[in-house]
Amino acid sequence: MTQDTDPTQVETPAAQPAPAEQTAPEHEAAAEAAQNGQPSGPEARIQELEQAAADFKEKWLRSEAENQNLRARAKRDLDDARQYAVQKFARDVVEAAENLRRALASLPPAQEGEDSVLTKMREGIESTERSFISILERHGIKCDDPSGKPFDANLHQAMAEQPSAEHEPGTVMQAWTPTWTLHGRLLKPAMVVVAKAS
Repeated sequence: MTQDTDPTQVETPAAQPAPAEQTAPEHEAAAEAAQNGQPSGPEARIQELEQAAADFKEKWLRSEAENQNLRARAKRDLDDARQYAVQKFARDVVEAAENLRRALASLPPAQEGEDSVLTKMREGIESTERSFISILERHGIKCDDPSGKPFDANLHQAMAEQPSAEHEPGTVMQAWTPTWTLHGRLLKPAMVVVAKAS
């Protein structure tokens, strides 16, 4: 025969013992941390996470600083490339400007009653030189006559030394060619004669 079961009675599982708050190893670790004055449990975890967050932030800041340095360096290199890419071409162009100056120097000084052809030739070369120098200056190419200035090895090339009572030793007495620069950077040094003590 089957036994009738009471529907109102529900089988309940056997009561399980409540888990211990800390296992033995965790308890020992907590006790050791307490002895060292360090927080244990959730506080320790919070400190670990805060330390990790601080480390990540420091790494991010360093990485961001490196990226900014790279961007600044790349921009500087690009600007240099734009400004000085034509350096070789500019050095050749200033040769033409110096040739115009030599052409003017080869003409006799202007005099009253001189041939009109000679006058027009001089005026034409002078006009061409002025226009040419103006074009060069618009593109950052400048010339400087060092005559009477102190000799500067960074800008001048001494071709000779001559004793002089009129000039201080180390002064440029005469400049055969001017100093040419491209955006402030030396393009071609001036060829000069430097005074020395007589």
